[in-house]
Amino acid sequence: MKYLRCFTVCDARSRSRSRGRQRAFPSRYYANLARALAALAVAALSFTAAALAQTGFPFQSESLQYTINYSSGLSLGDANLSAEKTSTGWDFTVTLDAAVAGYTLKDKYTSSTASGYCSTVFQRDLLHGGKSSREKTTFDAEKQTARRQTEFPNDGGYSDMTTGACGRDAIAFLYFARKELGQGRVPPPQVVYFGSPYTVQPSYTGAQSVTLADKKPEVTDHLVYAVKGPKSDFTVEVFYARDAARTPLLVKIPQAVGTLSMELVR
Repeated sequence: MKYLRCFTVCDARSRSRSRGRQRAFPSRYYANLARALAALAVAALSFTAAALAQTGFPFQSESLQYTINYSSGLSLGDANLSAEKTSTGWDFTVTLDAAVAGYTLKDKYTSSTASGYCSTVFQRDLLHGGKSSREKTTFDAEKQTARRQTEFPNDGGYSDMTTGACGRDAIAFLYFARKELGQGRVPPPQVVYFGSPYTVQPSYTGAQSVTLADKKPEVTDHLVYAVKGPKSDFTVEVFYARDAARTPLLVKIPQAVGTLSMELVR
């Protein structure tokens, strides 16, 4: 349920335009940071308090708040994640608000799904260092295709992709993974879409204890997602609570500059 270097949130041209002379770090650092933060937001997509066995997704709608941190303890910002049941499936929304050394990221991701958590529409609205972009991916289950359309800037163009009968964007996949875990299954490997297609290979490594900001140790199920995209290979670690909702309690993404993490604000 939702996934580094990470899912690409900027294409090569966006990264080129976002370079600035007054940054404290190289532009590649910020590109990697943007990808990692987006991946955190996607990978942690389904967090809920485990006080009641039947609360949160997939039993009811939910709204979740996260903090995003470096391994050094530096706070980068916050993310809000929500899931809303609809008459045809689910709508998922992720908002991200983060900053490092004056470089800001304000992103919004929305995913609409039909039965089976198959995507119908996936949208990304991105603001990175003052540069904005907006794109929309529309899935056609009958044709087994998806069209990625850049809506802003206006000259962004489009691309078509083959998806199979049930194409899933990255957010839809993480919620699908959460549902699979709730039924006692490790989610199968598959291709997911986050602008470009990414191959995701989940692996269950066993039980691990984690301690969040509330200082209460909790035994979790640890999964590692190996992600391979057109220009990047990375891993995402997710620690799932052993509750009925199978909620991820902690997400870690190793980076060259340190580990990024996201955890629930209880």
